[in-house]
Amino acid sequence: MNNLWGGRFGEGPSELLRAFNDSFAFDAELFAQDIEGSIAWAGALEKAGALTGAEAATIIGALRELPPPAAAAGFEDVHSWVESKLREAIGPLAGRLHTGRSRNDQVATDLRLWLKKACADALWNVHDVIVALAKRATDEAATAMPGYTHSKQAEPITFGHWCLAYCEMLLRDWKRFSDAHERGDECPLGAGALAGTPLPIDRQALAASLGFARPSANSIDAVADRDFAVEYLFCASLLLSHLSRLAEDVIFFTTDEAGYAELPDALSTGSSRMPQKKNPDVLELVRGHAGRSIGELTGLLAVLKGIPLAYDKDMQLDKEPLFRTRAVLAAALPALAALIAGLKLDRERMRAAASAPMLIATAVADAMAAKGTPFREAHERVGRALGSIERLAGEYGITLDSMLEKKQSFGGTAPERVNEAARRMLERVG
Repeated sequence: MNNLWGGRFGEGPSELLRAFNDSFAFDAELFAQDIEGSIAWAGALEKAGALTGAEAATIIGALRELPPPAAAAGFEDVHSWVESKLREAIGPLAGRLHTGRSRNDQVATDLRLWLKKACADALWNVHDVIVALAKRATDEAATAMPGYTHSKQAEPITFGHWCLAYCEMLLRDWKRFSDAHERGDECPLGAGALAGTPLPIDRQALAASLGFARPSANSIDAVADRDFAVEYLFCASLLLSHLSRLAEDVIFFTTDEAGYAELPDALSTGSSRMPQKKNPDVLELVRGHAGRSIGELTGLLAVLKGIPLAYDKDMQLDKEPLFRTRAVLAAALPALAALIAGLKLDRERMRAAASAPMLIATAVADAMAAKGTPFREAHERVGRALGSIERLAGEYGITLDSMLEKKQSFGGTAPERVNEAARRMLERVG
């Protein structure tokens, strides 16, 4: 039996239908979750009196023995594959497993189990990138470099302060994944096709047996809801957008023109034509995947926006973008953490760039204002005297180090503040 339906049909599905309809090629990734959910459902059936203890034990034992599918031509999806292989193992008793359960609540449960693990993986990997950045911030709290606005040198900052800016972004991403995990931590199993199950299933106990915080509250919503999937893609796309900005910065820092840093050999590539090249492939791929992740999110939202309650086949298209996105995060985040840890800084060149005369201008205007000149007037005077800015800086005793030290307010780039902020960041993420 390669389908979970067909009794009312006079002939089997055509190859045209199978080519368009079948999802086994990608939803086989849910195999482990399908086994987990089926084992829990067998236990719930036993407690409800729909299976004897011996029957439940036979089904559960056989489920645990099923190997992951390698190939399954002719099967509609992973759920039909599991039931067919279970039937091969234990005979007609396998058909009892689907009592009171629909493929609708089955697949919704599988996907939520998968998403819980995907969120947990993302949390660990984002954590590691934050830690890598915070450790660099500790080491480079006083490493001066130019800060930029509009891609133009603006005021001196430290590399540690730059690292912590991305720590803050990624910490928000970490919290978003955590919040999404909490909201999605409910069990659809027992919702049936859409109206609930006719069996006296203890859904609280069933949810707990699968590690969910609670059962879904409405059977229609349980099978129709894909908010968790959308939130996961949103969290991932915003995370990758932040990482894309980081990648763009580091690509610039490692250009020949800036020369502030060099990529680690193990995380860069060369050119097949130009022997001198050292290319930032990891960073460029992160930047590219950020763009594609936005498409994954908007694509799923467009699929979901107009479908009626409850389950519709459109929702089969929710899985591939999730699978692709999880694979991207699993590869990109560890690579970025290692790249950040291995980035080689040219501190002398960074300091020299941070000492450029034009970066003194704001500090000179601030010094004039501190002496009583209205800031707008000081701004005007400094703007007209940029050619002699170093002389003005000398008059007011302004140096690179003094400029950095003056930024002592909370969140500022003074090395002391950066050290404190890096320590707090490491404490926050554990």
